[in-house]
Amino acid sequence: MDTITSRTNPKIKQARALRQRKEREASGLFLVEGITHVAAAIEAGATVEYICYAPALLASAFANDLIAQAAARNIACYPTSPEVFEALSEKENPAGLIAVVRKPISNLKSLISNLQSWYVALVSPQDPGNIGAILRTIDAVGASGLLLLDGGADPFHPNAVRASMGALFRAPVVSATFGEFVAWAKEGGYTVIGSSAHASLDYRAADYKRPLALLLGSEQKGLSPEQRGVCSQMIRLPMQGKVSSLNLAVAAGVLLYAMRPYE
Repeated sequence: MDTITSRTNPKIKQARALRQRKEREASGLFLVEGITHVAAAIEAGATVEYICYAPALLASAFANDLIAQAAARNIACYPTSPEVFEALSEKENPAGLIAVVRKPISNLKSLISNLQSWYVALVSPQDPGNIGAILRTIDAVGASGLLLLDGGADPFHPNAVRASMGALFRAPVVSATFGEFVAWAKEGGYTVIGSSAHASLDYRAADYKRPLALLLGSEQKGLSPEQRGVCSQMIRLPMQGKVSSLNLAVAAGVLLYAMRPYE
């Protein structure tokens, strides 16, 4: 296959356009950059539409083997010049590998729901990096997946993809309205537990009965009175210093490990 040397090549133009949310939403595609992240997508069986790579930038045998594996799976792999790849990448020192991946189709009805299920539900999160970091923790503790309620940041933003460290391809991510979440939780018999700095119950004293949904508000606003009203318990993280709250991803990590059953 000939090396792509023009930034106006249709594949390069399409991939560059996927930096914008409106293009990701219109096409159903998103970018995955980096050797580790592309490997995770392929290993998880994600639908990889095509790969762009710069042979001159691929320094590891693993990366070159990954290209060969992708080609063996009939994934189109397009070599580019370093200059074209650097224009495509958002990194200062790119590793030389980007995949265009199709978003999975998922909704609340597609989620696995049983007596052991436990999900994290975020209301309008604003930072895609937080979404990715929470997905990474969901994967680490063996939780069931992530629900994104009432909009917010895009879970397929490049920052979210990077921060998830491949967890985006292993844990389901579903977008829904808060009303749809409430109906789903009620139908499935979920215990909904919310977190607030003003709650009286220490998170270590809560009853994490499954099936369970941990409901967290946005970074700026937290949970509204209506959202707190659907929770059977409201818990807090004790603050002994002068800070009044933790980063959303950090708080979710602490709570998820507290909820994780001992084995």
